[in-house]
Amino acid sequence: MNGILDILGIDPFYLFVIVFILQIVLIILYVLLHEKYRLMYRSYSTFMKGKNGKSLEKSIFKKFEELDEISELVKENKQEIKEIRTKMERHYQKAGIVKYDAFHEMGGNLSFALTMLDENNNGWIFNAMHSREGCYTYIKEIVKGESYIELSEEERQCLEKTIYQEEYDIKDMEK
Repeated sequence: MNGILDILGIDPFYLFVIVFILQIVLIILYVLLHEKYRLMYRSYSTFMKGKNGKSLEKSIFKKFEELDEISELVKENKQEIKEIRTKMERHYQKAGIVKYDAFHEMGGNLSFALTMLDENNNGWIFNAMHSREGCYTYIKEIVKGESYIELSEEERQCLEKTIYQEEYDIKDMEK
């Protein structure tokens, strides 16, 4: 062996050092690979815990069936939400009230106009005017935000407040 190394001009000590360093690098790579293998095996064991291939397949199919059931429930819920939305359009969703002193004689704002509207601004205005002699009440129909009967200033103010309720709410929040 010395004859080959002598012919090549290589000192056996350097060859020994190179082989030693190569061995250390290979040991380090082995340890790293073994650690990765151990982590993967642990994950695999957790995944397969208590299951063989057949029962794992059953579990997967069961999950797919559950997903199908959930999908059906979502479709049913969407349909029910559409039906509720359609019904809600015809119910009163907006309300507004304006209090005022109708005859300027009693003091305090005992009279009021109350407006109730649905999503399409259909509904009514209820006006209760209090005086010393009694209380007078009126109701006026509102169709698409308009009244066919002339509105008093307070009724018009109440109607606008109700129609543009969201804008009023935003202005109040900004203050």
